[in-house]
Amino acid sequence: MSKQMKEVSLAATYTQRAEKGLRQRILDVLQVEDEVQRVSYKDFLAQIDEDTLAEWVNGEMIMTSPASRQHQEIVRFLTIVFSTFVEQHALGVVLPAPFQMKLANSGREPDLLYLAEEHRERLKTTYLDGRADLVVEIISPESIGRDRGDKFYEYEQAGIPEYWLIDPQRERAEFYQLDERALYQLVPSDAEGVYHSAQLSGFAFPVDWLWSPPPVLDVLRYLNLI
Repeated sequence: MSKQMKEVSLAATYTQRAEKGLRQRILDVLQVEDEVQRVSYKDFLAQIDEDTLAEWVNGEMIMTSPASRQHQEIVRFLTIVFSTFVEQHALGVVLPAPFQMKLANSGREPDLLYLAEEHRERLKTTYLDGRADLVVEIISPESIGRDRGDKFYEYEQAGIPEYWLIDPQRERAEFYQLDERALYQLVPSDAEGVYHSAQLSGFAFPVDWLWSPPPVLDVLRYLNLI
């Protein structure tokens, strides 16, 4: 082999080794970063407070964005109506965000959740240990992928019987209930535009109220609460 060919061969070998070494260093860095980011659910709860907007998914802390005024108005309206209905009929407890719901591989903060009285033992001081009986998520541009994707399948797999997806921008509400195969099916409102909840027996309301809420007293009269 000529001297020139030996030099070319040595240069190629050096380049391959350098590239392999670089790839290994990148993998090592990524592995270290991954290990740093992954925390137990217990440690996650210890790191956050009431003002921290975050969820826990497969050992990672996922930060979320602040809610819009319209988002908060819908949550406020539903919280008042839900809470009054549930309290009057002694059905359980209603909790708005921020409050953690711990599932198999995630800790989510639904915008609103309802837990039936017979499942109250799941309720811990700082989180719900297991599924709620009804979950409401208000879609925002930032959360649409999670609400329609990850959370939809997580909630379905966890066996949450009823899941509401409310989109203020499109003025569209979707109500899902588990069928006999434990899969979510879209349940429409009736001919008058009224949705009837499966988990809150006797609770029904015109869906248009979500976009133009009437006075709370009128709602309570409609639900025969006063």
